[in-house]
Amino acid sequence: MEILVTGARGKVGAATVHDLLEAGHRVTGCDLIAPVYEGGNRGAHYFQADLTDPGDAFAAVRGADVVIHCAALPEPTRNAPHKVFGNNVMATFNLAEACVRVGVDRLVNVSSETVAGMGFAERSFHAPAAPIDESLENRPQDPYALAKVFGEQLMDAAVARSDLRAISIRPTWVQWEGNYQRSLSPWLTDPLGGESSANFWSYVDAYDLAHALRLAAESSLPGHETMYVSGLDNGAGRPLRELISHHFGSEVTVGELEREDASGISSARAAELLGYQPTRSWRDYLSEAGELLPEASERLAHGRTGVQRGRAALS
Repeated sequence: MEILVTGARGKVGAATVHDLLEAGHRVTGCDLIAPVYEGGNRGAHYFQADLTDPGDAFAAVRGADVVIHCAALPEPTRNAPHKVFGNNVMATFNLAEACVRVGVDRLVNVSSETVAGMGFAERSFHAPAAPIDESLENRPQDPYALAKVFGEQLMDAAVARSDLRAISIRPTWVQWEGNYQRSLSPWLTDPLGGESSANFWSYVDAYDLAHALRLAAESSLPGHETMYVSGLDNGAGRPLRELISHHFGSEVTVGELEREDASGISSARAAELLGYQPTRSWRDYLSEAGELLPEASERLAHGRTGVQRGRAALS
């Protein structure tokens, strides 16, 4: 298949480019960064595009069988709120419109766990039950989460007016060699004494997420489906019931868990509809003390991570 990956220079996009190439797909990556005009063929074609420009969006999707939409301002605290919301909504609208008009078969939309209200909420929020799944009502507070909700609605509208099929993947907190230690070390070193976690200590490995996005791209599911994607375990390395009882008491009920240290977000729907089964854990990257393992550090230092290889493949 010819697959376009937007936001291809970011960690999720680059990991996805690498996964798709390893699986034998023909890949084009697009992003805002200027191309290397004499870079040669490194494995994937690169196309510079500002998806908030409709012309760029139409040009980018031309020739694609499937589009995986990773591009976004990734959180609401480092850009003005109107820029986060405007950029993310308009890029998704333009891309969906282009897919409909050009005749793309499938659009895989990277949404977010934040649609439910956690992550960047200004007023304290946590779900009433764990593990979180798709039955939880969307209650976004911040411009990033609100834009992701609109993005899912744009998928609904595009599917309703055309033969396009869409899947919205809601990843939890994405980790790779470059941020595992910084992100999860506080949880691992002080899981009970530190702050509570509104996503119930959930995370997903970037390469498991990339695999989920490929499964979505290869899927024949009709219509538009939404699903959470997380790892199997939580990022604190402790029993989930213990963590929730300590931090939330009776405010949060805990349902059936597949394992004692389960993730606080369920990927059961993704498993059922896509066959998604995460294979990686923070334990593959970090010690129990939250320090990056030598083999992970070496991959990072020598440019051998999947994210780095995905970026290097773009030409």
